[in-house]
Amino acid sequence: MRETALHKSDGSARTFLVGTRGSALAMAQTEMAVAALRARHPDVAVEIRVLHTGGDRDQRTPLAQLGGQGVFVKEIENALQAGEVDLAVHSLKDMPSEQPEGLVIAAVLEREDPRDALISRLGAGLEDLPKGARVGTGSLRRQAQLRALRPDLQVVDLRGNVDTRLRKAASGEYDAVVLALAGLVRLGRAAEVTAILPFDVMLPAVGQGAVCIEARADDEQALALARAVDHPASHTACLAERNFLRELGGGCRVPIAAYATLQGGRLWLRGLVASADGARMVRGSVTGRPEEASRLGQGLARQLLAEGCAELLREGAAHA
Repeated sequence: MRETALHKSDGSARTFLVGTRGSALAMAQTEMAVAALRARHPDVAVEIRVLHTGGDRDQRTPLAQLGGQGVFVKEIENALQAGEVDLAVHSLKDMPSEQPEGLVIAAVLEREDPRDALISRLGAGLEDLPKGARVGTGSLRRQAQLRALRPDLQVVDLRGNVDTRLRKAASGEYDAVVLALAGLVRLGRAAEVTAILPFDVMLPAVGQGAVCIEARADDEQALALARAVDHPASHTACLAERNFLRELGGGCRVPIAAYATLQGGRLWLRGLVASADGARMVRGSVTGRPEEASRLGQGLARQLLAEGCAELLREGAAHA
């Protein structure tokens, strides 16, 4: 029998191994992705394989010092390249803007709400937190925007999984923590949110709220399986954001934020680059046709570079 997109040459169904991190959030997202794959291809066997990353093993070192975004995906991508797994599921915001040779983002699932959320034992919004309140987050992007809005707060580095961060907020070790709303929704913990931060207050990370499926570029079977669950609007928006980040050449070592959305058939991309203390911030936005997503991302990056963010990027690199 001739080989088909999802079957071996002898006609038997292929079993696809899906690599993922083992955290509760990673597992919830992977199970969501696998359920979508099985719904589209009920006759195909899909199994999950848990892999451990450097970011999971070291829960104390600040992410910027650990090596940036790749700390949560490198080992999984190595396994994908080696053929130990056939697909990989990631939080798109964890992925570096440059992909390893031979790997592609085959699908982006429909994006969850990409905004950030504040969780406070005081039951307060960001503007209501008392002067000197301790706010925890491990993200330079969040830290910079918090300091720009409320320089009177103590913004403290925070690592650990979602459960650990929420527990520290509830115990009083921190007065509040800032987390991605999408993760809280997927873990069934959205009820603990005390305030959702609007985009003009806290612009999200590139790809925040999006889950992607990665595959080898030469594996036509795996590509066919994954592409069947792609959400084009989410994929297009994230493509613009990732090209913005790629053109800047930044990552976890510099506060960078971006968010793209499709409105009325047009793609609107907003972005910012900040100093670590939030005292300096360069913002901008562009609009265009969805099919120009890559060009729009590059164009916004060049616009911000021309307006002074190049100096912020150099400073970030110097302190890396």
